[in-house]
Amino acid sequence: MNAPLSHYFIYTGHNSYLTGNQLSSDCSDAPIIKALQIGVRVIELDMWPNSSKDDIDILHGRTLTAPVSLMKCLTSIKEYAFVASPYPVIITLEDHLTSDLQAKVAKMVLEVFGDILYYPESKHLQEFPSPEALKGRVLLSTKPPKEYLEAKGGTMIDRGTETKFSKGENEESAWGIEVPDIQDELQDANKDDLLYREGDVDEDDEQKARKNAPLEYKHLITIKAGKPKGSLVDALKSDPEKVRRLSLSEQELAKVAARHGLNIVSFTQRNLLRVYPKGTRFNSSNYNPFLGWVHGAQMVAFNMQGYGRALWLMNGFYKANGGCGYVKKPDFLMQTCPDGKVFDPTADLPVKTTLKVKIYMGDGWQQDFKQTHFDSYSPPDFYAKVGIAGVPSDSVMKKTRVVEDNWVPVWEEQFSFHLTVPEIALLRVEVHEYDVNEDDFGGQTVLPVSELRPGIRTVALFDHQGLKFRSVKLLMSFEFV
Repeated sequence: MNAPLSHYFIYTGHNSYLTGNQLSSDCSDAPIIKALQIGVRVIELDMWPNSSKDDIDILHGRTLTAPVSLMKCLTSIKEYAFVASPYPVIITLEDHLTSDLQAKVAKMVLEVFGDILYYPESKHLQEFPSPEALKGRVLLSTKPPKEYLEAKGGTMIDRGTETKFSKGENEESAWGIEVPDIQDELQDANKDDLLYREGDVDEDDEQKARKNAPLEYKHLITIKAGKPKGSLVDALKSDPEKVRRLSLSEQELAKVAARHGLNIVSFTQRNLLRVYPKGTRFNSSNYNPFLGWVHGAQMVAFNMQGYGRALWLMNGFYKANGGCGYVKKPDFLMQTCPDGKVFDPTADLPVKTTLKVKIYMGDGWQQDFKQTHFDSYSPPDFYAKVGIAGVPSDSVMKKTRVVEDNWVPVWEEQFSFHLTVPEIALLRVEVHEYDVNEDDFGGQTVLPVSELRPGIRTVALFDHQGLKFRSVKLLMSFEFV
């Protein structure tokens, strides 16, 4: 844990204060508390003036949803910041405030966090501190106020269609219908152009946007953010004198990754890259996180208030490293060859290892479910799906046969997975009850391949919302060859 922050994947939330969808759900500190309790390390707050313009509310834009006060959110963050992990919490601020309210934010932050708030004496960091050095500390990160950027015309022109999703789900589909395949995303993104209007924001504009900001407010911002002037490729150029944070939507990431993936990998070796869901995800759904991870993006931001396969992947990924919210990036993402080249996520890679997974049996459904939950008149017909989520060449989903009329299914089936990038691969397991009309859900888990222990293991399963079943477990074995 002694490398700079840029060397780690960091458990990151998006619109952390929303209780549900992106349009009409209320704002609250409750989802912030829940996120911190499961180990999320990056909390996002959107700051707006309240109705009387004399205080700060947290809400999602100028919507009619009920806001929550900034002070309440900050107090809850302090109380729950380190219940799941001792490592630093980063608060990303979306700033829509006047200078007098920015001064009030600075006062609140210092009042709430006191000595645990970290901010450097120097104006710009040349390298981010390590998680170990920041243990028990809180950091602030922000970019220029949105109103200023809009006045400059810094908006994206997207010539193309929405990212397409993979077609249907069958025994060979790697992701399921909620999660797009990253190979499909890259192919679709490569067809589109991503341009910026003239007068996009550069670092001089950032300084102008903050020229009226009070000194104490600016001084507290440790991780500075903002897009330099020009194209996305220009935004990925590193400055040897300072480090910063860049934010891209999932669509922007796909577009620049399709043509300039090496630039992203190079940028993320020293700087932080935050990826966030596209604006059309009104239902608080999520995207495929691997496109960000394979390019070294540290802050792959997810809506934590829902559930589904994408969120299962995110939560499973951060079970690694003791569930502390920081996972060290693989060495290959941090290395630069003598010729200046970095890891190419699109290259054909050799198989590094083969994971053999055997699923023997399952038990516990009879204790955790009503006798009529799956079938009204007979025991359930269970089958299991076992697969890998990772880079495109590694991603696959396979399934066992259906064991009919048995609460304790015995499958005794083995699957082999050839892995080119095992360092970030996840083992996915789902159990379903076969039904002619629609299969019933029987549990799931996602485990980091890098932390699987060889041998015969008992594997607990979780429900749709990620809560562990009391009794449901599988008997499996893992072997690396």
